[in-house]
Amino acid sequence: MTDHHAGAEKPGGAGTHPDEPHHDGLSTRLNWLRAAVLGANDGIVSTAGLVVGVAGATDSRSALLTAGLAGLMAGSLSMAVGEYVSVSTQRDSEQAALALEREELEATPQAELDELTGLLEDRGITHDLAREVAEQLTARDALGAHARVELGIDPDQLANPWHAAWASFISFTVGALLPLLAIILPPNEWRLAVTVVSVLAALTCCGWISAGLGNAPVRPAIIRNAAGGAIAMAVTYAVGALLGAAGV
Repeated sequence: MTDHHAGAEKPGGAGTHPDEPHHDGLSTRLNWLRAAVLGANDGIVSTAGLVVGVAGATDSRSALLTAGLAGLMAGSLSMAVGEYVSVSTQRDSEQAALALEREELEATPQAELDELTGLLEDRGITHDLAREVAEQLTARDALGAHARVELGIDPDQLANPWHAAWASFISFTVGALLPLLAIILPPNEWRLAVTVVSVLAALTCCGWISAGLGNAPVRPAIIRNAAGGAIAMAVTYAVGALLGAAGV
């Protein structure tokens, strides 16, 4: 386990990178940021498809506003509930695994020490060094050591279902507001063009950000994102136009 104060103990901070973030929560925060970007992306695409489809059938501003608000609330609440249920299930599973590990540590501490030693050896550490590391980790925090090495769980950073729910609700709502305002505010003759351009620009930004967070190629991510949104709007507009022409 990395000692976060190791750099302070070396003269001149040798071997450290002051500008590089090493705090424990970095990966967790990046995952939340990525989830927020994807939630906003979902809000943009689903609401854009909905309001553009309605715009294909009618020019009524009140109908567009009603459909857009209904889609925004339904989508954001669905995302929030889904995230709450999913993360709650994950948290329950993690807590159950930690409880079992705690019982095993109390009942058979020597066997657990041998197990931790073997797990460290599997990572390429020699037996003697693995034993020494296992003993030191066990003396410091036995449950934390087994949780991280054996289970891949950080007991200090279990996912919070309420945080996940609110993050999904807010990110979806923020994303959905863009196409809703774009279809409502401009004059009738401009609303469709403004909406399409605004949505494609926002999806381009989302693709660029998500690619950057994942260190992935930017261009394919942008193309996929924008193309998906364009196809969604084209299909829903065609459906709305056909239904409108049929008088439905």
